[in-house]
Amino acid sequence: MARKRSGALGKYWGYLLFVIVITAWLTQALGPVGLIALSALTALFFLFRAPVWCGAVTREGDFCRKNARGLLMGCSYQQHKWQKLKLAVVPPKWRQLNKGLWVGPEKSVATIAALGSGLSAVAAVITLIFKLD
Repeated sequence: MARKRSGALGKYWGYLLFVIVITAWLTQALGPVGLIALSALTALFFLFRAPVWCGAVTREGDFCRKNARGLLMGCSYQQHKWQKLKLAVVPPKWRQLNKGLWVGPEKSVATIAALGSGLSAVAAVITLIFKLD
């Protein structure tokens, strides 16, 4: 069975959504609930779907340059998937994970966008809580 090919929009829809979230914050076009939903969806895209390099540490001590999906997912090597998961869960390994998040330009952009989306979701929740009072 042939694999369905997705276009650029299918691959990079999270970047468009990130621009929409920024625009929604600047124009106040959406309420807090809409911002929470869009920000959470954008953060999930960058953590689990954005096309980036793997960034796992290889045996030689370099960072893996194979293609991966998302900041927290590894490449096709099973060991790299487990290594990235362990880096995200085990607190002493967070420094090593932080090094891998800034390996290349697309990974740096995805990291900044994921952090921005997470902060946007938190700010929208705070806005929603104080708006209810």
